[in-house]
Amino acid sequence: MVLARVVGTVVSSRKEPKIEGIKFLLLEKIDAETLKGKKDYVVAMDSVGAGPGEIVFFVAGSSARMTETTQGKPADATITAIVDILEVGGRVVYTKDGGAEKP
Repeated sequence: MVLARVVGTVVSSRKEPKIEGIKFLLLEKIDAETLKGKKDYVVAMDSVGAGPGEIVFFVAGSSARMTETTQGKPADATITAIVDILEVGGRVVYTKDGGAEKP
C-alpha cells in the first residue's frame, strides 16, 4: 500500500461500461514523515468515498481489483482506506481532524 493525498478528480464522459459510476481521483504520493508531495501522481478508482485533501492509501496492480467496487473491472490503482492517524517513530505526524504535531 502507498500513502498519497487526494489532490483532484478525474472526469471521463466516455469509458468502458464496466467502470461506469466509479469515481476517479488524482493522488499525489507523499513522504510519510513530512507529508510533502513527491510530485508523483496516479489516477485511482475510489472504493471508500475519499475526498479532496484527505490522506489515503492505495494499492496497485492485481490488488487494485480485489475490492467490492473494482472486482472484475479493469483497475490498476484503487483507494482502499482513508487515513485517520499517521504515526512515525512514535510521533503522530497527521490526524484527520488536524490535531497532529508539526513535523
